[in-house]
Amino acid sequence: MGVGAAGRLALPEGPTAAQVSEAVRAWVGRHVPAAWREAAGRGGAAAIRAVRSREDYERWYPVFGASGLVAPTWEPEYGGLGLSAQLARAAEAELRPFNLGRLNPLGLSNAAPALFAHGTEEQRRRFLPPIVRNEEFWCQLFSEPGAGSDLASLATRAVQEGDSWIVNGQKVWTTWGFKADFGVLLARTGPDQPKRAGLTYFLLDLHQPGVDVRPLRHITGEIDFCEVFLDDAVIPDSQRIGRVGDGWRVAGATLSGERQMVSGAGSGGVDRIGGSGIQYLIRLARRVSAEGRPGGWDDPVVRQEIVKLYSEERIRGWTNERVRDRLRAGLPPGPESSIGKVHQGTLNQRMQALAVDLLGPFGAAWESDAQEYAQSLPHEVRGMLRSRANTIEGGTTEVNKNILAERVLGLPREPDPYRGRPWRDVPRS
Repeated sequence: MGVGAAGRLALPEGPTAAQVSEAVRAWVGRHVPAAWREAAGRGGAAAIRAVRSREDYERWYPVFGASGLVAPTWEPEYGGLGLSAQLARAAEAELRPFNLGRLNPLGLSNAAPALFAHGTEEQRRRFLPPIVRNEEFWCQLFSEPGAGSDLASLATRAVQEGDSWIVNGQKVWTTWGFKADFGVLLARTGPDQPKRAGLTYFLLDLHQPGVDVRPLRHITGEIDFCEVFLDDAVIPDSQRIGRVGDGWRVAGATLSGERQMVSGAGSGGVDRIGGSGIQYLIRLARRVSAEGRPGGWDDPVVRQEIVKLYSEERIRGWTNERVRDRLRAGLPPGPESSIGKVHQGTLNQRMQALAVDLLGPFGAAWESDAQEYAQSLPHEVRGMLRSRANTIEGGTTEVNKNILAERVLGLPREPDPYRGRPWRDVPRS
């Protein structure tokens, strides 16, 4: 028991948690490289990173994708194992020491929820397994230069011609668009309808004429974001998710999944979040004190600030677990995803700012042999700079507070003088 054909996890019918754990241990013993396993036992994630490069992990990842363990609660036909939430937790507990992060996070967290909630069976079978195996990488094509926080005002147009849609417009802040194969796309198909009623949700193949992806550079020097120009790009009607004009409702599944994804700890499993988590902060403070520098773990004021952040981090984790439990039960993410997003944004910013404070003068100036600014940045400074976007990306804090006010607290909606009027009659920037 443990390893089946092509490296897939082999389980008996109706397995117990103990049987799942035993099978995962057997799979790890056969398929996780020995050097990674030894490093995990020796020093955890930090030791694993010392012997496993990103390139090493990406080359090995198809083995993980074939196992069914990337998304164990998904049914086998979608690339998973069909496990219950309880059994999936048992599997994850065995995998956790080996730091096997999921690649293709926008496919798993943004595209998949829409496919599960609103896609056809044919669409799910076509797109979900390659997402699990990281064979088709995904991005999200929602935000536009004039439609960020007010996403429903977007102007990218899709016009139907026979069995296809012709798309023209511009998207921006597209994370990882430069390496994506597909993108979830929200476009306007009904300009004479109110703005939320005239949108349709599509899956766009980025490897086609009429798609121009232009990278944008971060303040830290890296490239993660892009702007995407669409000039008569073609989408088959078979890659429309949900009904024509129902895109706003379909997009809700993607947006909730996105908020949950960016509500993790500083490291979060997604390298665009910025910085490290609370355990790194504790180790950094202890190192500062061990080196005899002021302002480290031996300083009671610093220690109190770290414990405050630790407590908030635990609360954030529990809130996210509520969201994950809904997903495991086959339900869409609820307002908890917005709660986690609002909390995480400022929490991570404070955490990364304290990490830089702990560096003292080394957080303002440092020696480096790197030729480029981005490569010279200390890890803590890079995380602090990147975290500034946490309260903007994935829906701004202001927008998410409105969601909580209306959907959780039951407060009245903000006044909108243009509510219900056709989109083409609404002023836009």
